[in-house]
Amino acid sequence: MPGTGKTTLARRLAGVLRAAYLRVDAIETAVIRCGLAHPPVGPVGYVVAHEIAAGTLTLGVPVVVDAVNPVPEARIGWHELAKVGDLHILQTVIPDEIKHRRRATDRRPDLAGQTVPSWADVIAKEYRRWDEDRDGPRHVVDMTDTERGVTDALAYLNRPRDTHPGDR
Repeated sequence: MPGTGKTTLARRLAGVLRAAYLRVDAIETAVIRCGLAHPPVGPVGYVVAHEIAAGTLTLGVPVVVDAVNPVPEARIGWHELAKVGDLHILQTVIPDEIKHRRRATDRRPDLAGQTVPSWADVIAKEYRRWDEDRDGPRHVVDMTDTERGVTDALAYLNRPRDTHPGDR
């Protein structure tokens, strides 16, 4: 969901891992700014990010993708890519709704032409609970405390592959 620390975590991970950083918000904002679409833009940001990530991974370059993935249709491509590559899915959360709301409402756009959702937009956004049978495995990162969340994510990513629950 918006306001859960995805961008903060993704930027930190990309820096530490020296990975390519792909942000769906940046792709969608660029598409809108160029006049190619009007909000909401549909799946275009996810499709573009997925294709760039897949191509980048084939070069042996690690990739961090910053995306909400609120519905199974947005998640399926990552699950499929994880079957053929070394891909881990992290889901950021802020379990306390008051803290999540504060985080979401304090956000400011950081891209030219970007709009950030209001709290009403965040809670109205379609979101379907993650189902590991349908959506594949993921690691949940509590970003209430940013440093603790980053540390948790890095510890998870640095474990040997066969110790990741659900990883194949």
